Amino acid sequence: MRHKCGFRKLSRSSSHRAALFRSLATSLIRHGEIETTVEKAKELRPVAEKLITLAKEDTVHHRRRAYSYIYDKEVVQKLFNQVGPNFKDRPGGYLRIVRTRLRAGDNAEMAIISFVADKVAKAPVAKVV
Repeated sequence: MRHKCGFRKLSRSSSHRAALFRSLATSLIRHGEIETTVEKAKELRPVAEKLITLAKEDTVHHRRRAYSYIYDKEVVQKLFNQVGPNFKDRPGGYLRIVRTRLRAGDNAEMAIISFVADKVAKAPVAKVV
């Protein structure tokens, strides 16, 4: 039994896992929704929701904390100018995960993770594997 053993390690080292979530969060904010495996989407949700909570209040300190996690300046601008204000009155639960299909190569279960609010600008779905 694997009860209370923390989080999914996703067969990666800690630095690789951190880089993966940094990249997934950047892509999610840039495109509005991404398609990835269910396990990665479930682990990405708390990471991205903390960034959105930071963006609800636009201060220099919060922007610097976001820049320390997301290295793309344009994505941080979008996070604080578009995404954060749309969730100003919402206390949490900013993302939804919808299971979509089984991947052809390895039969992994895929899901689309996207923002709950329809006001957030979306680009076409970016497939991140």
